[in-house]
Amino acid sequence: MRWLRDVDLNADLGEGVTDDEGLLAVVTSANVACGFHAGDVPTMRAVCEGAAQRGVVVGAQVSYDDREHFGRLRLDVASEVLRGWVEEQVGVLSGLARAAGTEVAYVKPHGALYNRVVDDEEQAAAVLAGSGELPVLGLPGSAVLRQARAVGRVAVPEGFPDRGYTPEGRLVPRDQPGALVEGADAVAAHAVALSGAGGERAVASLCVHGDSPGAVAAARAVREALAAAGVRVRPWTAP
Repeated sequence: MRWLRDVDLNADLGEGVTDDEGLLAVVTSANVACGFHAGDVPTMRAVCEGAAQRGVVVGAQVSYDDREHFGRLRLDVASEVLRGWVEEQVGVLSGLARAAGTEVAYVKPHGALYNRVVDDEEQAAAVLAGSGELPVLGLPGSAVLRQARAVGRVAVPEGFPDRGYTPEGRLVPRDQPGALVEGADAVAAHAVALSGAGGERAVASLCVHGDSPGAVAAARAVREALAAAGVRVRPWTAP
């Protein structure tokens, strides 16, 4: 089959609310919760081991120190504090990944931090400072990707098939109507549309939220729909 284009498929794993093994069988990249919004050492270790066995790329899903609100509470913290939080999370996961026979290949903010670094230059810089030279996944046009490119780091734009977008290309806040795309068929159709976007909204990776109901079924539907549309699912980087 002649593929029209390639796209990575990532999901949030290690959060204790979904079928990690089921998602590892479908996705090509795993955003592993590093303990600040969810997850713990045994869970991180298990996900890294499963990813290594399947050739799935491992990324550090870093967040605010906010387990109570699952990392979805916007926090105003000093840059040096946020940098330290990110550095700690990446460090813990990196050690576990190496022990499992793989490595942390990228960093991706989670929840409120993800949305914050779309426009907040200071917090975006803190995330980059705390994550070394790792490639960064983020929203197209975001401050964190723009800053990463400016210093020669790999910046990977991603889309969310299970989330709604504003006309400006931002994610609809979760407390507003239209925030979620529901149903595997609708999510799959949105994935195909996002994979074909061009210009400033072009993406190299698609994310299916692991904490969404029916996450595994949605991920399978997305992968099948992409293949039917001539889109090859593969990691954006080698594991």
